[in-house]
Amino acid sequence: MAQQITLTVNGDARKTAAATIADFVRELGLEPQKVAVEHNGEISPRSGLEAAALTDGDHLEIVHFVGGG
Repeated sequence: MAQQITLTVNGDARKTAAATIADFVRELGLEPQKVAVEHNGEISPRSGLEAAALTDGDHLEIVHFVGGG
């Protein structure tokens, strides 16, 4: 089993074994290409989410886009 880390996500503590931001976003049931992510105060480009490693104590702000009319 992968080691769990603790993240602060949109102000709430969450545990995950995800290695990258993209893995974590998918764990949340979202698609990485449909979110905006701030990682430790810096905007992470969607093109880099697959390679953006997570470490214990990281802070994420995640916004997902919802269509409607």
